[in-house]
Amino acid sequence: MEGNIMKNIMFIAPPAAGKGTQAELVTKKYNIPHISTGDILREISKEDSEIGSYVYETLASGKLVKDEITYKLIEERLNKEDCKNGYIIDGFPRNLDQAIEYDKILANLGYEIGNVIYLDISEKTLEKRITGRRLCEDCHAIYNINDENSSPKVESVCDKCGGKLYQRNDDNLEAFQTRYQMYLEKTAPIIEHYKKQNVLHVINGEDTVENIFNAVDEIISNN
Repeated sequence: MEGNIMKNIMFIAPPAAGKGTQAELVTKKYNIPHISTGDILREISKEDSEIGSYVYETLASGKLVKDEITYKLIEERLNKEDCKNGYIIDGFPRNLDQAIEYDKILANLGYEIGNVIYLDISEKTLEKRITGRRLCEDCHAIYNINDENSSPKVESVCDKCGGKLYQRNDDNLEAFQTRYQMYLEKTAPIIEHYKKQNVLHVINGEDTVENIFNAVDEIISNN
């Protein structure tokens, strides 16, 4: 496993910190899969099996899939051939109990934790990103009217396809503050957990996408 140990990557970041963008850039450069727990569950829900039916019904009802089921599915996914050179995990773990279980899963597979990358960014910056975010109805391009570098040239019109831009229902200040407080409560213990294991890397999330990626790339390259 020497080749893949330090290319196992976990991003920890609050909503709108740019975690998805960085994960996409890392995936392209290192040709490793971006593992999303949401995607895993959606794929399993399509299967004609007992667990597939359970996941489908649970997701359809808006409830959360039992942790033990999620753990099993994650372990199976990480054991696939395309993860042997490393992977990026997204949407998991969400709390300390899940982080502890995730460590056990990796131990079972003979993997090490790798790099846990924390994007440190202020609440004020996140508020601007959330409330200013606009999406294209047609091509799904993302803009931000609070940032001159990523705002559309014509108000409410997509630069790429000319489609109409809209604001998601949950991209408002009240919804953000609720999500942010939940994130702080659940995530702070995870950060401390990995800090104690000396695998946590803190990056300035206020920087440009390019500079953040350069910092991420340096961490991966040096470990």
